[in-house]
Amino acid sequence: MTKVLVIFTVFNLLTFGLFALVSKDMEMKAYPEAKQGVERFAVFLLEKTKADEEALMVEIIAGKPMLTDGVNQVRLASVIEPRTFGGEEKTYYEVTGPSEVISTRMAVPEGAPKVEQFVSAAPLKVQYNSDAPIVVYAPTEYEVRYGIWKGTEMVEETEAAEKR
Repeated sequence: MTKVLVIFTVFNLLTFGLFALVSKDMEMKAYPEAKQGVERFAVFLLEKTKADEEALMVEIIAGKPMLTDGVNQVRLASVIEPRTFGGEEKTYYEVTGPSEVISTRMAVPEGAPKVEQFVSAAPLKVQYNSDAPIVVYAPTEYEVRYGIWKGTEMVEETEAAEKR
């Protein structure tokens, strides 16, 4: 009996796991393919109650790891802009503008070591919605991350979006 229960449980886990993968791929077919020099990222949010979803925001962060001086504040000049398609029913986000680095100009102590940090463009907050993925198109050298906010408090730490 135990052996049958284990086999049944494994079968269900594999079936539902495969369904989730196929479901994500089906959802992504509705979005345009990435152009040359651009990668498509997707965030699939967990379903929550309507009240919880209305209280949450998703912060989209696009950037790249870079060596910095560790003293000055640095960010990228690009921005994340919403785009609509399909008769304005669906939205995706695109990182646009120059990839130039903007930095403060404080003096760096002589011999200070370089520090690797994630340097981002201006983040964008959007309403939490588990009904559709958050799709972001960014230059190939970029990464896309996201965090979940409730009011002024981050309730889920920043995670990397899936390349799709």
